[in-house]
Amino acid sequence: MALDGIVTRSIVHELQVCVGGRINKIHQPSTSDIIINLRSQSENRRLILSANPTYPRVHFTEESFPNPQEAPMFCMLLRKHCEGSVIESISQIGMERIIHIDVRQRDELGDMSQKRIIIELMGRHSNIILVDPNTGIQLDGIHHVTPAISTFRIVMPGFAYSEPPQQHKLNPLESSKEEFLAALTEADSKEENVGKAWIVNAYSGLSPLIAEEIYFRAYGETSLAGSDATDNLIDLNNETLWTSFNELMSEIREQRYSPLIGNNSKGKSVFSAIPLRLVQGEIRTFDSISQCMEAYYGDKALRDTVKQRTGDLLRFLQNERNKNIKKLTNLEKDLAEADDAERYRISGELLLSSLHLISKGDREVKLVNYYDEEQNTLTIPLDHLLTPSENAQRYFKKYNKFKNSLAAIDEQMSKTREEITYLEGLLQQLTYASITDIEEIREELVQQEYLRERGKKNNKKKKKKDARPTLHVFTSSEGIEIYVGKNNLQNEYVTNKLGNSNDTWLHTKDIPGSHVLIRSAIFGEATLNEASQLAAYFSQAKESSSVPVDCTLIRHVRKPSGAKPGFVIYDHQKTLYVTPDEQMIKKLPNSIK
Repeated sequence: MALDGIVTRSIVHELQVCVGGRINKIHQPSTSDIIINLRSQSENRRLILSANPTYPRVHFTEESFPNPQEAPMFCMLLRKHCEGSVIESISQIGMERIIHIDVRQRDELGDMSQKRIIIELMGRHSNIILVDPNTGIQLDGIHHVTPAISTFRIVMPGFAYSEPPQQHKLNPLESSKEEFLAALTEADSKEENVGKAWIVNAYSGLSPLIAEEIYFRAYGETSLAGSDATDNLIDLNNETLWTSFNELMSEIREQRYSPLIGNNSKGKSVFSAIPLRLVQGEIRTFDSISQCMEAYYGDKALRDTVKQRTGDLLRFLQNERNKNIKKLTNLEKDLAEADDAERYRISGELLLSSLHLISKGDREVKLVNYYDEEQNTLTIPLDHLLTPSENAQRYFKKYNKFKNSLAAIDEQMSKTREEITYLEGLLQQLTYASITDIEEIREELVQQEYLRERGKKNNKKKKKKDARPTLHVFTSSEGIEIYVGKNNLQNEYVTNKLGNSNDTWLHTKDIPGSHVLIRSAIFGEATLNEASQLAAYFSQAKESSSVPVDCTLIRHVRKPSGAKPGFVIYDHQKTLYVTPDEQMIKKLPNSIK
């Protein structure tokens, strides 16, 4: 379900606890998202404002988001005008998907200054705009809309703010019975009464899912049978439909929300701020709309952004892996030939001892193999352009060549296998990487000379960047920190620099995955189980059951000289078998350091 006016109303209702609160910090983890940390009613809260074109939303969040070292311009502007400010009001415009957050603070001159953050949750047209409410002038927007894109509505600094185009629909919360029946009659006269679409067309803030729910409450399962059956019922039972509509609107007017996630009549997963009688299958209920939206969207938005950012890296790594797989196949062919080296020596010696039986121009010769216990005849192919002696020498050269190449082939095969393992590990890391993790993977590929550095601008950024990579920290149910490396730079730091000799280190056995570190010498079975779960979850075996996870003290883990980043060897390990439990992992408190 797309976020509609009802969900927006429930969000605004929930956010009223922020009124009177103070904004402490603002950061922008991605091009479309703003994270606001605030203090209200003696509690710290984290609010996400997202203008993501696919997953626009506003809600409280428990997720941790990376804070880029260089803040984008829009983020810096918000910090200037909103950090330290007090939230005066949070409101919805009618039943539209537009939220206004009004804040006030003292400016550099000590005068009271007011600003308005406008969040427009309009699908691909979503935006976050900072406006001076006294003048109506935009200070900036997270997404610019230039005159070249739209002449009707410009989103750029210095232009007057104008609301999105009005749809001139009725407000469902203010609708009377007469108005409802008149809208139905008008839609019917215009032949717009196809199924339940007329409700969406007539009233603002109502999605097709809510229209379907209204019909379901009125007519039960029959309403799902098809538009023709429903239309007949409308003609006979308009009163029933009005009663259903009014009942649902009363729940919304009275702010009676019971957020849930379930499947609609077509089996598609949907969420709602109000109870839905039409949902099927397993239904998950939540205490707040924020919890519901966080569970519904999960990391979809992050994965979507990551997918866009990793496209080039994914193609590069897949190509490199395929090249190495092809190289390994060719090496295996060379090894098979090299294993026949002894056959070439025997052929050469038999030819040398039987030169008198061979003439130039012969294409093969059959000779008794004196090296065979049963003295079988051996057919030896010949080059008809060479003399018998030259044919013998040709076989000796092949023998020497393959004999000398055996060691080289073994070495090349070992390196190629290591290369394939390394590349597959990087591909696995991309599947659960955050934006920061991606940049660290890219940096690693530059260091390993797979990729070239990007321009001078990036070089400057690199020099400023702290040598310490991003650290993902989970807290066990016993209150012990568990560090998880989500790429090789993080794995190297966690294992080789962060860990103390008596800390416990975990990794999936013979499966690409994260290095996990329990930063304590004393802990219980609960912490060990949770750390094992993390190691299995952040590995190639995430979807498997009974995943083997090795654990040992960090002093038994070491990196071989010249090994690839993230590669280690270890001993004194014991192996645990766990089945990754995503819900349990998501409940663990986590942060990014």
